[in-house]
Amino acid sequence: MSLIELLLIAVGLSMDAFAVSICTGLAISKVTVKKALIVGIYFGAFQAGMPVIGYFAATLFAGMIIDYDHWIAFGLLCFLGGKMIIASFKKEEKCCEEASLTLAAMLPLAVATSIDAMAVGVSFAFLQVSMLPAVSIIGITTLVISVIGVKIGNIFGNKFKSKAEIAGGIILFLIGTKILLEHLEVL
Repeated sequence: MSLIELLLIAVGLSMDAFAVSICTGLAISKVTVKKALIVGIYFGAFQAGMPVIGYFAATLFAGMIIDYDHWIAFGLLCFLGGKMIIASFKKEEKCCEEASLTLAAMLPLAVATSIDAMAVGVSFAFLQVSMLPAVSIIGITTLVISVIGVKIGNIFGNKFKSKAEIAGGIILFLIGTKILLEHLEVL
């Protein structure tokens, strides 16, 4: 997998975290670098850790499904992309009240926004992706995008939330399609 593909996956995966970061930024009365970094570190760490879990789970079963791995990767990425696009059209009344950056508040958000990354880790196992660079790129990208999301949310509000989810969904769908076409030797 190329660096460009990894970056696109990282951006696609980080869109959920970006959307939640916007909501968090909306709910913080005064955004500081420290507060934005707290959000970014939570989301970046979990986005980097979940593919590792998916990767190791998949390697346990890889021998049984190696002939279908490209279909699995395609299905997972398209499912996740579609889920993100559908979620972008759902109306939310309010993101949240005054945001809390405590472990109890941030942990569920970090887990919820990174579940998709576990499925990507499964795809990485089938594609034999080098995990250290991949998870580093995903984690750092998510951290940076989340910090930016907090600031954007604080300034602009809900305007970009659904657009970010649509973009992330399209990116994951396109990468899944590319993987399938490569393995079917169409590309």
